[in-house]
Amino acid sequence: MAIALKVTRSIMGQPWHWRGQGADAREPGYRPDDLIAQLLMARGCSREEVEPHRHPTLRHFMPDPSHFRDMDAAAARLADAVERGQDVRIFGDYDVDGATSAALLVRLLRDLGLHARPYIPDRLMEGYGPSGEALVRLQGEGAELIVTVDCGAQAFDALAMARDAGVDVIVVDHHKCATTLPAALALVNPNRLDESEEAAVHGHLAAVGVAFLLGAALLRELRRRGWFATRPEPRLMDLLDIVALGTVADVAQLRGLNRAFVAQGLKVMAARANIGLAALMDASRLSRAPLAHDLGFALGPRINAGGRVGKSDLGVRLLTTADPAEAAAIAAELDRLNEERRAIESIVQEQAEALMAAQGNRAVVLVSGQGWHPGVIGIVAGRIKEKAGRPAIVVALDEDGVGKGSGRSISGVDLGAAVLAARDMGLLVAGGGHAMAAGLTVAAGKVEALGDFLDERLASAVAKARDDRALLIDAVLAPAGVNPDFVAAIEAGGPYGVGWPAPRVAAGPMRVIKADVVGNGHLRAIMAGDDGRSIKTIAFRQAESELGQAILGAPRDRRLWVAGRAKIDDWGPRPAAELHLDDAAWVD
Repeated sequence: MAIALKVTRSIMGQPWHWRGQGADAREPGYRPDDLIAQLLMARGCSREEVEPHRHPTLRHFMPDPSHFRDMDAAAARLADAVERGQDVRIFGDYDVDGATSAALLVRLLRDLGLHARPYIPDRLMEGYGPSGEALVRLQGEGAELIVTVDCGAQAFDALAMARDAGVDVIVVDHHKCATTLPAALALVNPNRLDESEEAAVHGHLAAVGVAFLLGAALLRELRRRGWFATRPEPRLMDLLDIVALGTVADVAQLRGLNRAFVAQGLKVMAARANIGLAALMDASRLSRAPLAHDLGFALGPRINAGGRVGKSDLGVRLLTTADPAEAAAIAAELDRLNEERRAIESIVQEQAEALMAAQGNRAVVLVSGQGWHPGVIGIVAGRIKEKAGRPAIVVALDEDGVGKGSGRSISGVDLGAAVLAARDMGLLVAGGGHAMAAGLTVAAGKVEALGDFLDERLASAVAKARDDRALLIDAVLAPAGVNPDFVAAIEAGGPYGVGWPAPRVAAGPMRVIKADVVGNGHLRAIMAGDDGRSIKTIAFRQAESELGQAILGAPRDRRLWVAGRAKIDDWGPRPAAELHLDDAAWVD
């Protein structure tokens, strides 16, 4: 890629490259639509695919569900349950993807006339995934069919116990699978190693996306059986708001089918037809139509808070209730729990960062602490990964010497595969995940050996990923170009997220007029350009970084380029644009 703006080493120590060929909004004849086409092609679209990606629809991206192994068997068994009026339980994970996957199937099955109920295990008491005891207990309570969502791909012992007890279990998951599969009536997962090529390309789906495909297959099977000849057919599209929330909150790549899920789901969400989601938006102080960013940073964390520090089933209860009063009460409780989660997270993060500093520059940051709350370790791992620029695993040790760990990776380093390999080597009690995130259970005495194993296995991949690191720039603007019209124009290239990054623009050259520290270590600065216009910038949690210190101490006579994401600041009397900074570079 070509060097952008002659920046070979920025304040953050990295080169700037054009993503694609770059575009300059100061050039005569510039039009926002020119930039949108470039944004799409720079993210992998051919010119012929620009329009379908500009307006992503399910009609264009939706695969035939039958391409997925076991999908038809799963749909047939669910159709049998509908025809027989059986008791179906949906066993979900306690995070947003699990809650949304469970809510989607519960709502669909209820619309089909079944008494479907969710079951979300308690994070602290039961741990991750299905246990054999829980599955057999649900059978004893009347469940005639159990569907696990966002879990089950590695539940060998639990599913064997369920099989021996005569429990019918369908697994709907997206986590990495082993070469052998657990015993289940059907296991639908695009990441099965024996998956067809047509289905394997959808390995980036969140579990809620796989659940949506199962819902489509179920309706098709019931349609084939003539079930809707005298009954109304549920509108599966009305559940896309739930699919969008789970997809973004689970940090799934927003390419292909996921783009259509999120783009169309945001439209459904804006109508506020889901009572629970509407209450959650109110609790989040979100009055405008939601953007993909809001799902990941406002709504998703609140749903997660129930599973992390509260009651695990709050999220799925919120998403399935038809009672406005209950929805408002649950949303308020989730908002309160989210604040509690933030306080706990801050303490764990401070301690984890201190341990990281003491352990040196290992390929994978692996820190553990006695008494850390297991509900926040995934968030802390993500924060440490961003700060260190390396994969990070945070392990919470309990009083019995058992550690629950959560890891986050960087692009180009498959952490999930490494965790599976560590499990196979006997270093873990349990473990699994996907390329960018993983979970594990480890004995306290094996944490150090696990760190050594991960270092040896991933050192070269981490080194390559860090050597290849560069800040990718989509466009360069004069300060006056950072305005609400520009932000509105680039939104046409969205939705943005993992795998489909939001446009990063460089603005300048500019001088720092005023800079200070606000909130929890955020750097806020007003900068003015040669065109006489000024813009507001903010760098989140960067006050102590090289970037923050450089801007705080910038001489008035030195100019710099700044790079980041152009966003709308709607806190004032009228919307204004601001730049969320990722980096800056001095102008020679």
